[in-house]
Amino acid sequence: MTKDPATIIEALRKQYGKRLSILAHHYQHDDVARHADHMGDSLELARKIKELDSEYIVFCGVYFMAETAAVLAKPGQKIFIPDASASCSMSEMAPVTVFERALARLTETGRDYIGLTYVNSSAAVKAVCGRLGGSVCTSANAVRMLSWALDQGKGVIFLPDKMLAQNSANAIGLPEHERMILDIRQNGSRIDPEAAMDKKLLIWPGQCVIHSRFKADDIAAMRRREPDALFVVHPECHPDTVARADANGSTTRIINFVAEAPAGAVVYVGTEVNLVERLARQYKSTKTIKPLRVSPCSGMAKVTEQGLARQLANLENEPDVRVAPEMAESAGRAVAKMLEICAG
Repeated sequence: MTKDPATIIEALRKQYGKRLSILAHHYQHDDVARHADHMGDSLELARKIKELDSEYIVFCGVYFMAETAAVLAKPGQKIFIPDASASCSMSEMAPVTVFERALARLTETGRDYIGLTYVNSSAAVKAVCGRLGGSVCTSANAVRMLSWALDQGKGVIFLPDKMLAQNSANAIGLPEHERMILDIRQNGSRIDPEAAMDKKLLIWPGQCVIHSRFKADDIAAMRRREPDALFVVHPECHPDTVARADANGSTTRIINFVAEAPAGAVVYVGTEVNLVERLARQYKSTKTIKPLRVSPCSGMAKVTEQGLARQLANLENEPDVRVAPEMAESAGRAVAKMLEICAG
């Protein structure tokens, strides 16, 4: 058999036919993305899992995405990820043990809390949110899901991304005095439950190391040099950065913004560089697409074309991604609530 990974992948895709589906996030390198049956952001890919009947689903992304897919998979379906070490640093900023200790500390006052976790979190964290009657959100629906959570009449703990939480709170006009960033140091023992009593929104202090690199000053400097340029950023960026941009949104929103920009426009994009470079190539004949900063995700980069070829060659022998049944049930409840609320 040839050692060329692209040839191996295409041969195995043909061999498995409809029994196999390959999903890839927009942040994957083109060498991987070109083999995907479906590409999307986190919300689109979660919805796609529910539609698939394939026996084998290979998820090209970071591990929490494969875990979410395993939670949503039908009986008999198997979820794989080409590199199980492809992690998300933001997800790792919210260990479930610290979340549970923080929750125990906060509820000492007798107040009830609901958890709303960004999809960039472990299945264990999603499960706690599910048990609390809470839910999950993505960057595409965070504003809508935060509004829903606040309407439940309990305190809302939004985790793990403080940037997305603040940008979503700003979007719905929640005053700053009604929110508080939690101090989770020393496993949550420093949390003051009395200080949290009058806050509608409690924010976990995590952040995306990729999107935190994009600064408001970057936009200001570029506007001075190119006053007609357009700027679109991801809502995982700092609120000051979001405020200076022309638009912000999920990867799908960013793709649409670039598509709708007028011919001849210069558009700076503040998100992971693989998507920006793909858009630049796609529109090179009509408009100029540039990265606000070159900011690659090392976790996403662990999934390679060679790794995908190895995974497909060993589907029958390698262990699939699994979530313990009780955890999967609670996490699935949280994800299903999001999909139900955002079905329209």
